[in-house]
Amino acid sequence: MPLSPADRPRVPLITVGLRPHPSSPDAGAPASGPVGRLLATMYAPPEGGAVFEFRLEDSRPGRLAIPAARTPGPADELWKHTCFEVFLGVPGESQYREYNFSPSGQWAVYAFRAWRERIADFVPATAPELSIEHTQDGLLLEAYVPAALLPVVPPGTDLQVNLAAVVERKDGRHEYWALRHVAAQPDFHARDTFVLALTTAPRAVA
Repeated sequence: MPLSPADRPRVPLITVGLRPHPSSPDAGAPASGPVGRLLATMYAPPEGGAVFEFRLEDSRPGRLAIPAARTPGPADELWKHTCFEVFLGVPGESQYREYNFSPSGQWAVYAFRAWRERIADFVPATAPELSIEHTQDGLLLEAYVPAALLPVVPPGTDLQVNLAAVVERKDGRHEYWALRHVAAQPDFHARDTFVLALTTAPRAVA
């Protein structure tokens, strides 16, 4: 189960509200759609790595297509359905990583050398840890990403971050949520959308 605010470590937290891409259904009047609010929180725990939490609130889950629970593990094309996404880059470098977290418990980690230039032979060194909780008005997903899955940087480095989500509706349409949108079509990979900074732990706690 995701940690309650009282149980989180005493480290800097960043919480932001995501917004739908203008091309998403009901983008002009979000309150009329099935998604109420989509909040994202991130922090770097003292032991290293990073935690990302996505909270869907004030929503109508009955009108959303939420993937059913499956055996946790890696899977491709999770973004075709309801999926929460994190993008991490290093300032001054074109390479970055993409993380997909599904409410099914499945996940994916990809490495890119530049915009949408995927490194085909990249193999994740370990697995993230996912916790999913369904609520009456939405759901909560928390993902712990071990240090071995982050871009290789010295401790205490600021990583550039984009937090986003694809939300599938039962009518077959998709909503694309992010903190910032910069293109006519949804593009979570656009480096101009990596507008947050996550400072990695200064050192891992033994």
